[in-house]
Amino acid sequence: MVLTLYDRITDRVQRPDYQHWRTQVAATRGCAAPIRLSGAWQLHDRHTNTVLAHLGGEVLVPCGNRRASVCQACSDRYAADAFHLLRAGLSGGTKDVPTSVADKPRVFATLTAPSFGAVHNRPTTRTGKARPCTGCGHFHHPDDPRIGGPVGEYDYVGAVLWQAHAGALWHRFTIALRRHLAHAVGLTVREFGDHARLSYAKVAEYQRRGLVHFHAVIRLDGPEGTTDPAPPWATTDLLDEAIRGATRAVTITTCHPDGLALDLHWGQQVDVRPIRSDQADSAALAGYVAKYATKGTGARDTPDRPIRSQLDIDHLPVSAHHRRMVQTAWDLGEHDHYADLNLRKWAHMLGFRGHFLTKSQHYSTTFKRIRDDRRAYRATEALTRLDLTAEDVVVVNHWTYIGSGHANDAERELAAAIAERLRAQRKREHTEEEPA
Repeated sequence: MVLTLYDRITDRVQRPDYQHWRTQVAATRGCAAPIRLSGAWQLHDRHTNTVLAHLGGEVLVPCGNRRASVCQACSDRYAADAFHLLRAGLSGGTKDVPTSVADKPRVFATLTAPSFGAVHNRPTTRTGKARPCTGCGHFHHPDDPRIGGPVGEYDYVGAVLWQAHAGALWHRFTIALRRHLAHAVGLTVREFGDHARLSYAKVAEYQRRGLVHFHAVIRLDGPEGTTDPAPPWATTDLLDEAIRGATRAVTITTCHPDGLALDLHWGQQVDVRPIRSDQADSAALAGYVAKYATKGTGARDTPDRPIRSQLDIDHLPVSAHHRRMVQTAWDLGEHDHYADLNLRKWAHMLGFRGHFLTKSQHYSTTFKRIRDDRRAYRATEALTRLDLTAEDVVVVNHWTYIGSGHANDAERELAAAIAERLRAQRKREHTEEEPA
C-alpha cells in the first residue's frame, strides 16, 4: 500500500508524541530546518547544588539562516533583529541609544554598481505607471524573467569582479568620506577623530541584474559616539556633498584574466536623502527607513548553498543571466591571481563576499546584544514560573548534535503550516497595535 502525503501527515498527527513535537516546532517559530540536539538541561541550587529542575531528551533549535528561500521563520527573525538595530540608530530611545541621535545630521544613501551592459528593465513614473524598457523599448510584466538580463553584449567578468570587491569598495568609501568631511571643514584626517565620528549601518540588496547595491544610514556624531553631540559645523548638506565626492574618488584596480588592468568604481547613480529631525514623527520615519533597508532579506534568484561542481551549475533552477554569472565566478576561481577572492566559494552569491548587514562600532546596538536580551528574557520567564531568580541557580547544559532538518515530508509540511500560522498571528497582532 502506497501512503500519500495526506496519509503520512495524518499518521504523524495521531502519534502520542505529536503534541510535544508540535510545541517544540512552535518554539522555533516553525523553522524549516531545525538543528536537533540530544542531552539535558538542569537547574542547580547555587548554594546546596540540589537539582531544582531537569529537562532531557531531544530538542529543536532554530537553524538561524537569514535566507527566506531556506527558512522563512528564521529569515523573519533576522529581519526583525535588523529592523531594531537600524531603528535604534535612527531614533534612539532603545538599546541604550539616546533619543538625541535623532537631532544629529543623518542621511539615507544608496550606492549602486556601475553598468556592465544594457539590461531589460521596467522603469516607472513617479505615480507608478510602467514605462517602456530602456534596453529594448518594450513593456515588461513585473514577473518577466527577462528583467535584469542583458539586452546585448554584457561584461560578465567585470560584473563578477566588481561584486567580489564590493566590500572593499565600501571600506575605501568610508575612508574617503572621512577625508572629504575633514578637508571640507579645514581639518586633517587625524584631527577629524577629535571632533566627530562617522557612524553608519548598511545593508546589501541584490538588484534584478544580479549586482548588489548598498543602502546606508549615515550619521555624524561627536567624537565619543551616540552620547556625544555632533560638532556645530556638521550638517546634512555637508554630509551629502562629502558622500557624493567620496563615491567619485574611490577606485580599486585589479586585472582581467589576460592581465590587463581593470578599474572598479561605484555607479553614477548615487542617491542621498536627508533624514531631518524636524519631521512630524521621527520614529515613524525610522521605522520606514529600517523596513525599506531590510526588505531585501534573502530575496535573489541565486542558489541557497555553495556550488560544489560543474554539475551543480548545470542544474541550477535560475535564470540564464544568473547562471552565467555563477559560471563566470566558478571559472575565474581557477585563476591563481584571483585566489584571495575565493570565487568558487562565493559563486552561489554571484561573487559577492560581504555580509548582508554591517555597521560601524558606535552606530547603535549589535545583533549579539539583541539576541542576548531575548535569551535573558526567556530565561527570566522560565525562572519566574519556578519562583526563582538568576542569583539562586546555576544552569548546567550538556547537548550533543544529532542532525538537522525534519524527519520526513510530513513533518516538513506540518512545520510549514505552524510557521505560516504563527506568521499570520504576528502580522495580525502588529496590525492591531498600529494606531488608526
